[in-house]
Amino acid sequence: MGKFFRIALPPIALGLLIWGHYVGLAVAPPDREMGDVQRIMYAHVPAVWIAMVALTLNFLCSVTYLFKPSWKTDALAEASAEVGLLFGAVGVLLGAIWGRPTWGVYWTWDPRLTTAAILLVAYMGYLALRRFVEDAEKRAVWSAVVGIIAAVDLPIIWFSVKWWRSLHQVQSTPRTVDPAMIFPLRISAFAFLAFMIVFIIYRYRIAMHERQAEVALPDALPTDDPASRRSAGVA
Repeated sequence: MGKFFRIALPPIALGLLIWGHYVGLAVAPPDREMGDVQRIMYAHVPAVWIAMVALTLNFLCSVTYLFKPSWKTDALAEASAEVGLLFGAVGVLLGAIWGRPTWGVYWTWDPRLTTAAILLVAYMGYLALRRFVEDAEKRAVWSAVVGIIAAVDLPIIWFSVKWWRSLHQVQSTPRTVDPAMIFPLRISAFAFLAFMIVFIIYRYRIAMHERQAEVALPDALPTDDPASRRSAGVA
């Protein structure tokens, strides 16, 4: 299974990306009102979706670490935050490019755009915290707390177009989108999801090597010594 994720999944992700974008650019019809500008949706929307998936994973890892400390959980939290920030930045950048011909400006302080910008700043702070705190256990605990606080913005982003009068359109559904557009959008989303998995796996492996260089990870710990288990960060 590990070889599949390391060897087979990257070319699968690339193939899905090429397939989805080819269909989106060359086969799917242009939007009735926006024309060909709408085609950036096949990259912008999946990037935002996958960013939220990765950052939700960071939230789950952060909560889990506080209840059951483990270096593996901490490494996965770091990896998912970094990958989520990457996809989030790509999504916001593509949204700005889309906004220029659609709204007339690259950026406006629309509720969804504003909350998305806050999210990026919050997770940049999260990663900065991880770089500046030298004590491994304190860094893991403090990062988990920051990860939980930052994740509060995720549902706000999702519901912002419904809670406030917004320039940004509400979420589309299969009932409101041409079926010819849904197919390439889904293929592109699966491609981005596959890339997310690949990136997180490789970033997780790097993070685990960093943990091993920082602290001694014992092969086995006494099951009757909770204090030693917590200090080693092992579940």
